[in-house]
Amino acid sequence: MGSTSTVAAMNKFLFSALFLASAASIFASAFQFEVGDEMGWRKPTQKDRETYNEWAAQNRFHIGDTLHFNYAKDSVLVVSAADYETCNTSNPIAKFEDENTVYEFDRPGLFYFISGQPGHCKSGQRLIVRVMHPSQVSAPELAPSPAPAPAEDSGGDSDDSGFLPKVSSGFPDSAVSYFVTAFAGLFWAFV
Repeated sequence: MGSTSTVAAMNKFLFSALFLASAASIFASAFQFEVGDEMGWRKPTQKDRETYNEWAAQNRFHIGDTLHFNYAKDSVLVVSAADYETCNTSNPIAKFEDENTVYEFDRPGLFYFISGQPGHCKSGQRLIVRVMHPSQVSAPELAPSPAPAPAEDSGGDSDDSGFLPKVSSGFPDSAVSYFVTAFAGLFWAFV
C-alpha cells in the first residue's frame, strides 16, 4: 500500500511541476506590441488623442519583446537620437518598407523610430521606446556590489536622460520567482 501512495504522490508532484513550468514560461515569454494600437503606424491627424510616445509610455518593454508596425505606403526607420530630433531620414540605422514590420529588441536602452515619408516625422509620426534592463532576482547581499559596466552601444542611443516613461503594463517581474518558489515548495512537500 505504501508503494501506491508513493506513486500517487509522485504523479501529483510531476503534474504540479509541469503546470508550474508551463505557467512560468507564459509569464516569462516575450510580448509583441502593436504600435499605435488600432491607429497603427501612420501620420497622426489633429483628431488623434494620443501621440506615439504617449502610447509607448503606457507600456513596459523588455529584451526579446517586439514591436509590430502595421502601415501602408510608408516606412519605418530606426535612427539615432540626433536624427530623431531633427527628423533626418537620410542616415537610418535600419529601414523597413514591407508594410508589416516586426522589430525585436536585443538590448536595453533607448530606440528611436521615425517615418521615412517626407513631413510625417515632423507631424508626429515618430516614437522613442525605452527597453528595460533585465531584472535580476538574487538573494540579499551583505554588502553592496559594484555598479555594472555600461552596456555597449549597438546602433542607438542608450542615454536615458531624455525619456523616462511610466511603466504600467505587463506582469510583475517577480512572477517567475513566485513560480520557482512554489515549485520548490511542492518538491519538498512530496519528498
